[in-house]
Amino acid sequence: MCGISGWVSFQRDLASERELPLLQAMNETMICRGPDAEGTWVSRSAALGHRRLAVIDIEGGTQPMVVETPDGPVAMTYSGEAYNFTELRDELRRRGHAFRTASDTEVVLRGYLEWGEAVAEHLNGMYALGIWDGRSERLVLLRDRLGIKPLYYYPTKDGVLFGSEAKAILAHPLAEAVVDADGFRELFGFVKTPGQAVWAGMREVKPGALVTLDRTGLREHVYWKLEVTEHRDDTPTTVARISELLDDIVARQLVADVPLCVLLSGGLDSSALTALSARHLREQGKQVRSFTVDFVQSGEFRSDDELRATQDAPYARQVVEHVGSLHQDIRLDYQELANPLVRQATVAARDLPFGFGEADNSLYLLFKAIREHSTVALSGESADEIFGGYPWFHIPVVQQADMFPWVTASRLDPSGHPTKLIDPELLLTTLDVPGYWAQRYAEAVAAVPGRDGEDPHERRMRQHCYVHLTSLLGMLLDRKDRMSMAVGLEVRVPFCDHRLVEYVFNTPWAMKTFDGKEKSLLRAAVRDALPASVADRTKALYPHTQELAYVSELQRQVSERLSAGHQAVEFFDGDALRKAAGGPAEAVQRDEREAFERVLDLAVWLDIRRPVIKLS
Repeated sequence: MCGISGWVSFQRDLASERELPLLQAMNETMICRGPDAEGTWVSRSAALGHRRLAVIDIEGGTQPMVVETPDGPVAMTYSGEAYNFTELRDELRRRGHAFRTASDTEVVLRGYLEWGEAVAEHLNGMYALGIWDGRSERLVLLRDRLGIKPLYYYPTKDGVLFGSEAKAILAHPLAEAVVDADGFRELFGFVKTPGQAVWAGMREVKPGALVTLDRTGLREHVYWKLEVTEHRDDTPTTVARISELLDDIVARQLVADVPLCVLLSGGLDSSALTALSARHLREQGKQVRSFTVDFVQSGEFRSDDELRATQDAPYARQVVEHVGSLHQDIRLDYQELANPLVRQATVAARDLPFGFGEADNSLYLLFKAIREHSTVALSGESADEIFGGYPWFHIPVVQQADMFPWVTASRLDPSGHPTKLIDPELLLTTLDVPGYWAQRYAEAVAAVPGRDGEDPHERRMRQHCYVHLTSLLGMLLDRKDRMSMAVGLEVRVPFCDHRLVEYVFNTPWAMKTFDGKEKSLLRAAVRDALPASVADRTKALYPHTQELAYVSELQRQVSERLSAGHQAVEFFDGDALRKAAGGPAEAVQRDEREAFERVLDLAVWLDIRRPVIKLS
């Protein structure tokens, strides 16, 4: 995994010495994403930068990679993994291409030479790349189907800036660090709009899309989207097909020339990946390595959150004993989680406020500890979105509501509302976040494919699955990418393989719940590989510390911001925030605790980035 950046200008000579430091400044913002090597390639109209995390072909995968053709150079800066690169290389060799490295990077570049933009349709993996085609003076920006790897761009008057992260673009003086009302609606809304960047003037290449730029302008092309096809397989055949797909996916994603591990929570998704990985590695005479995050507790475990009602560690240990993994618990205490330097690191990595608060901090610390042993990790993201794993999928009132399901669910549970303690005038009038939700939901469901004559409930549940995959999953993938790449760890997400997503998306809702539980198809497909207690475990969210001392420390830090009159406080209901921060820790509700996290994250972000804020 790597960091990429670039600059195209049709009116400046980017090869001149005075322009090169600007590209280098963009590249240097992503040292964490690529600690192993850096590179630049510059021509008159295009400049490409690259930071490398070496995973496959350690010696031969140097970038940017260039092929000199009789009609001009074709240069590429690439982040990601093409899991089918071996088959593609064989096919390209049959078509006459010669290879000088063993890297998947060269396969992707040669694939572009053979198929042009259609190379996207040949790739299986996670990737974001920029190709400068000197033969036609054209830039191609390409992102994987599910949006696993990030890619941003910022149009300029004579070209474009692009990068893996917004900070790479904002390092260039042509990009203004402005956040307008739409940007704050994205931040406050807990909904990720495909293509929307929080920074004014900046865009994100949509999942499954490519953007091209030449002297005639920018164009966007969607090369992949979810389509509806008739599902003809019965339940046993469907379960067998899912099992077959998962087996192939995991086998492909275990390929690496560096140490690899699995993130094990003890839930169904990560346990399935651990069991499948253990089996494949055992056949190679290897042992899978697994890691679980756990928290130091001063008293008995307690939780008022039904989605965190059980601890992960006991279930994880059952999986470890069952599959024989080389396991390590990463135990965190509340002082580490509350450390302002950790929050500063996570906010800087995310480049935005309002992520997942403590969960970001603990994930960052977990990844930092794992990076001492492994360079690549497999994770279970997207199984809930694909298989219908969240509890609100199964609540009738949520199913019937014309709104993002997780937003409706939060309204049903006031203690979980994502906008608690935000200034009501700002939220409801200036930004009109409820109106924004309604607009974005209408746009999202309008894009959902359907079939004539289909059952209304079936269509509604397809809409729910679709908006989870297009408007919620992106937030989770962004979080995983930023926290892992902040420490130079590559995290792979097998459940995001587009073949699996397409197949399960088209299974009927009744089949997804055929045994009366959530994620019925996945549970049936992997049951034989898992302990029964784990196979039957209900959905549990990513854990957080139960220590009241952590809440007290949040209160103290928020009180400091209140006393100092920090700009971050202006976005919140000051009286309500002051009351919650000044009361006993044991009386703090879950949504108030999350509001404290938001205040502190916003304060750090404002201090680091110092954006220009334009809400009118």
